[in-house]
Amino acid sequence: MTTPSLHPIICPHDDAECALAVEVEALRDRVQQLESSSRIDALTGFFNYRHLMETLSAEMERTRRTGVPTALIMTDLDHFKRINDTYGHEAGNAALKMATSIWRATIRQVDVACRYGGEEFLFILPGTRFGMAVRAAERLREALAKTPLELDGNTLRLTASFGVAAYTRDQELDVEAFIDNADRYVLLAKQEGRNRVACDRNRLASQETSVSASEKALLTRISPAGSEEAPS
Repeated sequence: MTTPSLHPIICPHDDAECALAVEVEALRDRVQQLESSSRIDALTGFFNYRHLMETLSAEMERTRRTGVPTALIMTDLDHFKRINDTYGHEAGNAALKMATSIWRATIRQVDVACRYGGEEFLFILPGTRFGMAVRAAERLREALAKTPLELDGNTLRLTASFGVAAYTRDQELDVEAFIDNADRYVLLAKQEGRNRVACDRNRLASQETSVSASEKALLTRISPAGSEEAPS
């Protein structure tokens, strides 16, 4: 979400060195900075829960108006509690920072990366079809899995489990239900062994005639699941 541009403060007496105008301008800049920082998670630099809910609601409304789908990727770091228990919370923080840094470099500029809570993260993919979102999740998974974290002489292998959902305007979903759809596939990925992407495999298969060869290849690696509550 971009902040609308504001007109410069002009002294009513047309005084170029008006101290009041300068002070008001500085105050407005500070308010904008505070507004921006209130939407950022301090540890990871991802957007926070507030921004997530507002942005996802806006993108779903865009989908209802235009018919262009919105996709959602949810992820949860695997065995994160073990890292905290074994190496301490600073190590856990380092793991979160590294993972989010890798993911930030992997997503598109248009995608919105948010910290949902703890070691859970959500990526909003505007204008993205289901198959494309599954491919994006697989890229995120691979990027993390192949990059070890070096910490005080220890090499930690980080992995994460991913769930993918997509929203189309014929679905009767609100923001919470959309997130729940992605979350249940994260749980499925955990149950299937972690370090994998889970989604509605039937929905992905139904798009085989219009997806790329790489998307079709994913069908042999994606955790199977039943249909979503309101498949397109």
